[in-house]
Amino acid sequence: MRPPSSQRRVLPAVLAALLLLLLTGTGAFASAPKSLTAAPYGDNDGSGPQFYSGLNVNVSDDVSGDVYASGQRITISGNVTGDVIAAGQNINITGNVDGNVRLAGQDVTISGEVSRSGTIFASTVDVTDTGSFGDDLVGAAGDIDIAGEVGRDVSVGVGDLTIDGTVGGNVTYNSSNEADIADGAVSGTTEQIVPQPNEEPTAGEKFAGWLLGLLYALVALSLITAAAGWLLPRLLHRVTDQLIPRPWKALLVGFVAFIVVPLVLLLLLFTVIGAPLALTALLVWLTLMLATFVFGAYYIGRLIFRDRRHPVIMALVGGVILIVALQIPWLNVLVWFAMVFFGLGAQLLALYEKRPWRRELRAAGSPGTGPAGTTGYDGGQPPPPVQPPPVQPPPVQPPPPAR
Repeated sequence: MRPPSSQRRVLPAVLAALLLLLLTGTGAFASAPKSLTAAPYGDNDGSGPQFYSGLNVNVSDDVSGDVYASGQRITISGNVTGDVIAAGQNINITGNVDGNVRLAGQDVTISGEVSRSGTIFASTVDVTDTGSFGDDLVGAAGDIDIAGEVGRDVSVGVGDLTIDGTVGGNVTYNSSNEADIADGAVSGTTEQIVPQPNEEPTAGEKFAGWLLGLLYALVALSLITAAAGWLLPRLLHRVTDQLIPRPWKALLVGFVAFIVVPLVLLLLLFTVIGAPLALTALLVWLTLMLATFVFGAYYIGRLIFRDRRHPVIMALVGGVILIVALQIPWLNVLVWFAMVFFGLGAQLLALYEKRPWRRELRAAGSPGTGPAGTTGYDGGQPPPPVQPPPVQPPPVQPPPPAR
């Protein structure tokens, strides 16, 4: 029976998730010191469910119940009357299991008899000539080698499949490679499901996707720029003022900050004391990066209208031009870097002008705040020169009366 297409698509995703969980767990085990064989957590007489965890797990005694195990190397050489659920790097089952096995690992070897079914997700699966499954074998792996016996069906997603033993039912495998199956090894039917390659979209589909993306960006980002022009006109004007007289200075400041600030934040993250400060500064930095679009749009609008339009109109028109430029291939890279460098530089320069110590100097030099009889001046600058009083010409003497 052919599995539904939805199951075939889900199977690789499940395998990837299990392998990720496995690698995370085994990494923790590998970092721990080498330990002795793990002891079970359960009834001491071996009845009921038994739980094993450790670097090396070896279940050599008989267990009357289920076995749950996790570790780097797991070996089950005793007989188990219940199920075996295990996750590890290397899993080797040499004993007999009266129930099912549910395994996730890198290398899985089955050398014992499993009375019921097996569900295995691994990199390699090896069912030796002494290993067997009473019912079905289901799972996914890069390589599967079946030299033993499977009582019923085999349904797997696999890279390379080799069957030298016997399969009592049908074989269904999802693979791009044809399986190597010995003559007479499969009693039922054999079906290969070849994964369909992803179809390359046509030129019309690419254009439609580009157009939809452009329309979405126009609507979403235009709303942002219009809202900024309505709510924060003074902030937009003050920051873009840094680009009017000295755009190249803002470009240089933004370029240097774009390189230096991430390096400083990364170094702070490696320290224990500076990590909270780095996370806080990272949020501020991301906010400044995102705000470069709004300031870039408003700056373009100011250049076009020369400050003769409402801030909302300037921000909206500049935003539309910037959005369209960011959608053009190759040009969008240059536009993005220019937007980020100019925007970061303008914001940092505006922040520098509003630094607190400059306001303190201005307040200290204002009239009435200095010593008695003195006049303050702005920010430590020299006071304006004292103009001398205008020189009055001497009065004109009338001529003496004639005699």
